[in-house]
Amino acid sequence: MNQRWRLIALWLLPIGMVLLLTWQILGNSQVNSIKANNDSIAPRNTAIARMSYGRFLDYVDAGRVTAVDIYNGGTNAVVEAVDPELDNRVQRIRVDLPGLAPELITRLKDEGISFDIHPERKTPPALGIAGNLLFPIFLIGGLILLARRSNSMPGGPGQAMQFGKTKARFAMEAETGVKFDDVAGVSEAKQDLQEVVTFLKQPERFTSIGAQIPKGVLLIGPPGTGKTLLAKAIAGEAGVPFFSLSGSEFVEMFVGVGASRVRDLFKRAKENSPCLIFIDEIDAVGRQRGAGIGGGNDEREQTLNQLLTEMDGFEGNSGIIIIAATNRPDVLDSALMRPGRFDRQVSVDAPDIKGRLSILKVHSRNKKLSENLSLENIARRTPGFTGADLANLLNEAAILTARRRKDSISLSEIDDAVDRIIAGMEGQPLTDGKSKRLIAYHEVGHALIGTLVKDHDPVQKVTLIPRGQAKGLTWFSPDDDQMLVTRAQLEARIMGALGGRAAEDVIFGRQEVTTGAGGDIQQVASMARQMVTRFGMSKLGPVSLEGDSQEVFLGRDLMTRNDISDSIARQIDEQVRQMVMNSYEKTLNIVKENREAMDKLVEVLIDKETMDGEEFKNILAKFTDVPEKERTVASLS
Repeated sequence: MNQRWRLIALWLLPIGMVLLLTWQILGNSQVNSIKANNDSIAPRNTAIARMSYGRFLDYVDAGRVTAVDIYNGGTNAVVEAVDPELDNRVQRIRVDLPGLAPELITRLKDEGISFDIHPERKTPPALGIAGNLLFPIFLIGGLILLARRSNSMPGGPGQAMQFGKTKARFAMEAETGVKFDDVAGVSEAKQDLQEVVTFLKQPERFTSIGAQIPKGVLLIGPPGTGKTLLAKAIAGEAGVPFFSLSGSEFVEMFVGVGASRVRDLFKRAKENSPCLIFIDEIDAVGRQRGAGIGGGNDEREQTLNQLLTEMDGFEGNSGIIIIAATNRPDVLDSALMRPGRFDRQVSVDAPDIKGRLSILKVHSRNKKLSENLSLENIARRTPGFTGADLANLLNEAAILTARRRKDSISLSEIDDAVDRIIAGMEGQPLTDGKSKRLIAYHEVGHALIGTLVKDHDPVQKVTLIPRGQAKGLTWFSPDDDQMLVTRAQLEARIMGALGGRAAEDVIFGRQEVTTGAGGDIQQVASMARQMVTRFGMSKLGPVSLEGDSQEVFLGRDLMTRNDISDSIARQIDEQVRQMVMNSYEKTLNIVKENREAMDKLVEVLIDKETMDGEEFKNILAKFTDVPEKERTVASLS
């Protein structure tokens, strides 16, 4: 309430100051207008000339003055005088007087001149007092309020000692609204974290047999897998004091502030032990120290050193559990990852088909689904989707349903939502012409190879409807949760990616191939190089010739010595080129052998613009034998 009144006073202060200044200006202008009006009381048809005071006295002595009007306390006068040069006509003349002197009045009386003294109109006393007293009072009061407000701000004069205080959000009993039942698809991670909750609630179950509570739990996984959601569930289940903040909230531009905030955080945590501390995106403060190039970050490194000391230093922190989350474990400092600090590292990966089904059940509680829509089918169609992706999928489907004015979400909205999430927004359909036919042959080339090559993933859909930057798309449905990929599958995927370029080459000729296969060729080069350098699937033998394809970390990776000689590098390039060219020759032969089937498929695709995999397979089966693909279907029971 006091803060509200302070804000109101700060708003009223400049307004009051402006009003007072305006009041003074108007008062002065009123006086000036009075003077102007008093000086211009002559008739409109009579000109007022000016006369010096000495000449005015000469006119008085000569008997030419007939009347005098005195204004402004004797400083101005309007004189009626007879001018002999103007045929003795009466003229009104303005005279500046030195003041209302008694000698002048006596002289006018002696000469029998009619005169009148007009009283001066002064500014009201209240206006003068307000201008002279209230304005300084307002100014001083405003300065006091501004000073008090600056003291209440972080880093203000009165709060200099508060700058190093922690910014963590604190709750005695965190009411996050999330329990373990609300977190699906990460059963292994939930089991590990459930032990942390049990230890906080019933520590005697573990201490009675000599077990110690873990000091830190590090949640590792790609974005969207539910790391922060798990932390909320722990807070909701444990019922103990809970501190939550981000790693970036420790770091400031001033050296030592982050370390001070770490000390204050653990001081407050000790006062409320047992408790939980959740640090999201800990890689912002926990990166490796001593980058070596361009100097280090003293502020961040001091903050990390203080965090390491507080977690497992000279003084113990019993009853405090730190939960941290990151998707970049490769850049974390090794001292942060050792036992005694983050004792337990929980991997939160993308869910399998069972996990996706349970996640869909959670997110579909408040959605109206069609009766013939199966969540199991959605789970099978979305391999690789994280929990955030699945939530977004159902939300996009609900938006499409409302836009189409339907009562429930159907399979059509799910299909369109999947396409939009993976490929982008739907564009305008292509008009009939050469470009549409060329794109049709390109997409049919992909689908043809994907259907006829046994080890390739089955075709799910072929479409000419543009999405994102792509003018046409061919969707494949891979086997669910492929943890291992064979060499035959990789070669089949290379051939499938080259199918579009091969179709353009066979149908339109080498000179008419387009840039539409640019992304496919990049994908082919990447797969072929990994087969040679990482998987040992070439004539160079089972030798790993390159490290993991992780992001470069300054100071660690840029100075790494290259162990590959120039001769081996040339052999790698030759093996990649030979592998790609062999696959391209096989792809060309398949396209040439099925030219008639391609023409028929292109006609149907241009007419319908979208074909599902089953329809594509049935049409192709009329012209050639289609191999049956062996698929491993995960059980949902």
